[in-house]
Amino acid sequence: MGYSIASTCLRIDDYVYGEPGLCLANQIQYELLMASVNPRVLPGYRLSLGYTMFYMSLLVLIPLAGIYLKSFTITWSEFLKAAWTPRAIAAYKLTFGASVTAAGANIFIGLLLAWVLVRYDFPLKRFFDALIDLPFALPTAVAGLVYSTLYAENGWYGRFLAPLGIEGNNTRLGIVLVLIFTGMPFVVRTVQPVLESLDVEVEEAATTLGASRFQVFLHIIWPTLMPATLTGFALAFARALGEYGSVIFIAGNRAGETEIAPILVMNRLLELDDSGKLAAIAIAVVLLTVSFLMLAFINLLEWWSKRRGA
Repeated sequence: MGYSIASTCLRIDDYVYGEPGLCLANQIQYELLMASVNPRVLPGYRLSLGYTMFYMSLLVLIPLAGIYLKSFTITWSEFLKAAWTPRAIAAYKLTFGASVTAAGANIFIGLLLAWVLVRYDFPLKRFFDALIDLPFALPTAVAGLVYSTLYAENGWYGRFLAPLGIEGNNTRLGIVLVLIFTGMPFVVRTVQPVLESLDVEVEEAATTLGASRFQVFLHIIWPTLMPATLTGFALAFARALGEYGSVIFIAGNRAGETEIAPILVMNRLLELDDSGKLAAIAIAVVLLTVSFLMLAFINLLEWWSKRRGA
C-alpha cells in the first residue's frame, strides 16, 4: 500500500518533539529552526569565540590585569599613602564632581535634543542629527583647544562673560563645559531609539481622556525613557571620568584646584622617580576600579531595561 510524499512531511510544530520521517523541505526548516534556537550549530562558532576571547585577553584583560598585579607588589599602607594624598584627594573630588555635574547636565540637554530630532521636522534636520556624533570623531585635544580659545578673556565668548565675572578658561567651569561636550552624544544616542519606538497614539489617547502634557510625559513617556536615560547618564559619567585630552588645555592643571585625576597620573609619571610611578599606579588603580563598577552598573541597567521591556 503506497502513500504520498506529503504524508511523510511533518508540521513545523512537531520538530521540537523529534518525530521521525522528516521530508527534505521539513529537514531544511528544522535545521534553520535549530540554528535560530542554538547558535552553536552555526559554522565557525568555536573559531569566532576563540578569536574574540584571545583578542579581548591580549589587548584588554592582560594589560588591565598588569596594573593590578603591579599594585600587589606594594603593601596596603604604601598604597593608601600614595593614593590618598591631599593632592590626590583634591583631584578625585574634582574628577568625580565634574563628571557627575556634566553627566547630569547631559541628561537635560540630551533629552531635549533627542526629543527635537525625533518629534519635529525642520530644515537641515539630517545635518544637525549627524552633528551630534561630532565629539565621537573629533580629537578631544582639538575640543579642549577650541574651548580654551573661546572662553579666553579676548575670545568670542570670554569677552562677554569675563566682565560678568564668569571665567571659563583655567577654571572648574571650563572642565565641566568640555566634559558636557564629550559626553552629550551618549545620552542622545541612547534615548533617541527609545523615543522613536514610542507609540504616539497612546499619548493622544491619554490627551483625549483629559491628561495634560505634563501628566502624559510623567506617566507615559518618562517610565519608558528612564532606563535609557540612566544608561546614558552612566555612559556620559564613565566617559568624563577618564577624559584627558580636552581637559588638559582648558583646566590650567593647578595642583589642588584644577588638576583632575587622569592629569595627575601623567604628572606623577613625568617625575621619573619611584615614588611618582608608585603614586601613578595607585591612582590609576582607583580610577580603574571605579570604571569597572560603572561598567557593572551599566550592564545592570541594560538588563533591567530589557526585563522591563519584556
